[in-house]
Amino acid sequence: MKQEIGLLTVFLLVFLYDIFMPKRTLSGLPVFTVVAMAVVTVLGFFPCCLGAADEVTAFGGMYFTSPVIAAIKGILNIGVVLVLLQSIRWANSDMIAIRRGEFYELLLVTLFGMYLMISGRHFLVFVIGLESASLPLAAMVALNKGKYESHEAAVKYILTAVFSSAIFLMGLSFIYGLTGSLYFDGIYMQLYQNYSSMLIFALAFVIAGIGFKLSLVPFHHWTADVYQGAPTSVTSYLSVISKGATAFAFLCIMAQAFGCVYHRVWEWMLYAIIILTITVGNLFAIRQRNAKRFLAFSSVSQAGYIMLGVIANNAMGMAAMMYYILVYVFSNLAAFGVIQSVENATGRTSIDDYRGMSKANPKLAFCMMLAMFSLAGIPPFAGFFSKFFIFTGAIAQGSTAIYILVLIALINTIISLYYYLLVVKSMYITPGEPEIATFQSAPGERLGLIVTVGGIMLLGIVSPVYNWLMELAQNSSLASWFIQ
Repeated sequence: MKQEIGLLTVFLLVFLYDIFMPKRTLSGLPVFTVVAMAVVTVLGFFPCCLGAADEVTAFGGMYFTSPVIAAIKGILNIGVVLVLLQSIRWANSDMIAIRRGEFYELLLVTLFGMYLMISGRHFLVFVIGLESASLPLAAMVALNKGKYESHEAAVKYILTAVFSSAIFLMGLSFIYGLTGSLYFDGIYMQLYQNYSSMLIFALAFVIAGIGFKLSLVPFHHWTADVYQGAPTSVTSYLSVISKGATAFAFLCIMAQAFGCVYHRVWEWMLYAIIILTITVGNLFAIRQRNAKRFLAFSSVSQAGYIMLGVIANNAMGMAAMMYYILVYVFSNLAAFGVIQSVENATGRTSIDDYRGMSKANPKLAFCMMLAMFSLAGIPPFAGFFSKFFIFTGAIAQGSTAIYILVLIALINTIISLYYYLLVVKSMYITPGEPEIATFQSAPGERLGLIVTVGGIMLLGIVSPVYNWLMELAQNSSLASWFIQ
């Protein structure tokens, strides 16, 4: 509970700062929030402070934390700090300044909901966390009140969130009827003893409900419109933090509640969803000219790769998923950092506007190039190693079907190279004068890009990071729930 208490402390401090500090000092709220979250993030990696040295349960087993769960929360916190850094200029702009406090408070509330999703071992706690993480995001998407696209994105997001929650709760009602329990371990034991074909329909509803949150195909249609219409800071938060938290929570649910019916029920469901998600995301990304829509379909495809950690159904897959999320945080936020810098300076978001950027803004072009290389999985950048580890974790399962699945994923990686390199081509190779004149990024944007680029370049080289995650996964009690 220490990380939750730390986060709530930051929320209260931000709230009090926003309410009681003099108006002339409110422009310092973004920096204050960044510093406070950075302190909580650092302390969260030390068991003696806010981390977890042992596995702990609370509220009658409804809440659970452990070193591996503390680690994934720490990874999410790193992403939040980077998002906050990159949003300082936008939060202090004339259009948003009046709603600056609301942005930070809503963001911290959603992060607390994601904590509950990850630590919940009872579906009631999970649903509370899911709604706490989803509903405030609709308000964040609508923060640009002067733009019609922001209103449209908020309506689409809230309708999708409500619809997906209804589907998810329908599945839970079936599961409760079959097992008489909403505890993960209670459901596991009941399904281990009594298997019913009705479970197939129940799990289909559960996977569909969570699939909306993860943007898995065919539940992804809201993604591009919401990403395009939302403020870029909110879009980057949606694409990285929300996706990473939901993916790990999904792993916990499938292993600890439904692990005993892995081969009989949900293995083949996820096979089909993963293939569709990676393929459709790649094919639609090729067609996009708006940079935010482009990264929206890229994130759809990346969600399919992350799901390989779930289908692996082993400790290696869990460690590879955590590592993939960490690398994805740095890679995707580097790309969004460049997009946000360009948008804040010029208002442009089209990929065609990046033509000749290497001449006018060579540092931004370099950051975007590294982000594209990492997302595409080109060595020696971190994205290559994240894909390598998640493929290795999946193959360790050893079935023929998983080999075919990984082969399809590898073929799709080649397709993704094409559209990621189109951005690089536009910046470095396409002839013509630069579309965007030279400009100076804000200090927060520059610092965020320095950190993300450093992560992209170092994570693939600093092997102790993956080894540490692997050790946590193997020593976690969650590993004992995997059934081969």
